Amino acid sequence: MNEGAQDVLVLWAHLLSWSATIRSRGVSASRMDFLFLFFFYLLLMLTVVILGCVCSRIHYLKGLLREGTQIMSRLIPECLQRRVQRWFHYLFHTRNHTFIVLHLVLQGLVYTEYTWEIFGYCQELEFSLPYLLLPYLLLATNLLFFVLSCVTDPGTVTKATEPAFLQAYLFDDVMFPKNARCPTCDLRKPARSKHCRVCNRCVHRFDHHCIWMNTCIGAWNVRYFLIYLSTLAASATTMAGLSAAFLVQVVIFSDLYLETYTDERGQPQVVDIIFLAQYLFVLFPRIIFLLGFVLVISVLLGGYLCFALYLAATNQTTNEWYKARRVPCQCYHHQMEPQAFQNIHNRGVWRNLHEVFLPAAHDEKKK
Repeated sequence: MNEGAQDVLVLWAHLLSWSATIRSRGVSASRMDFLFLFFFYLLLMLTVVILGCVCSRIHYLKGLLREGTQIMSRLIPECLQRRVQRWFHYLFHTRNHTFIVLHLVLQGLVYTEYTWEIFGYCQELEFSLPYLLLPYLLLATNLLFFVLSCVTDPGTVTKATEPAFLQAYLFDDVMFPKNARCPTCDLRKPARSKHCRVCNRCVHRFDHHCIWMNTCIGAWNVRYFLIYLSTLAASATTMAGLSAAFLVQVVIFSDLYLETYTDERGQPQVVDIIFLAQYLFVLFPRIIFLLGFVLVISVLLGGYLCFALYLAATNQTTNEWYKARRVPCQCYHHQMEPQAFQNIHNRGVWRNLHEVFLPAAHDEKKK
């Protein structure tokens, strides 16, 4: 290890010892403050996402949510309600670049913090340079496929493409009835297509409308979207791993885990994990919060990536997966005999993935 790295480690050791001395003079009673705030920060982010998913699936919670909305509507002035509704309509029901800008700003802030804090410290600790440069490689790949996902036509159904798309997939007469027409586009609806109200077009093999890309995900750009999602999850996981490895190295080289401190009763105590985490936060608060943020993002993106790969491997789209769970309810509502939905497009994992990543080859075979 070079002299610069040794000087940095000595400085960290002095800082940790100085912090422990200060805390031993009576401030150690609030040693749980950090963990409470940090775990509250993590749990709040996860709770919002989980509650949103759960409330969208459970009818009882949907009713409670509607009742809560009605109560709030009586308390909030009507003029403010109209402004909020217009704002939500603009963000989620019209094509705009707000979330693209937000996406790039968040990504820029995360990488700026990584470059400013973690990269420099890890270089001093002689981390492997290829490992430190891996997040930048993933960033370049991610941005490339982000752009490809945004600018590639997802598979817009027009009068010119309608005949070819009508032959691409079989109609199941349950989810996709034959001879159905789109009242907006005035075109026959190919199997597995859907009219997007935000983009105002029918999309071949429609998956979903992505607000982060301001476009639909369909037959022609879903492959780019999957690679984009994979590299985004990989970059977040890599940053989390590097941040954690740096903090572990600080603890190991400073020998803080071997030290003791004096509690509020004047008794010597061995430094434990809670105490250690609190002092790492005192020394490196930005790195700790970055670690918490990328950990949450890694979990969310990893879960969504697994779901997206499952759909690709079984030759389903997000739209079809969601509608398959509503088919029995729709039959009951219209007093029809319940019809079991069967995925007639599933041809095995490898052929399904081949269809997703090489859609042109699949469409050529159908012609």
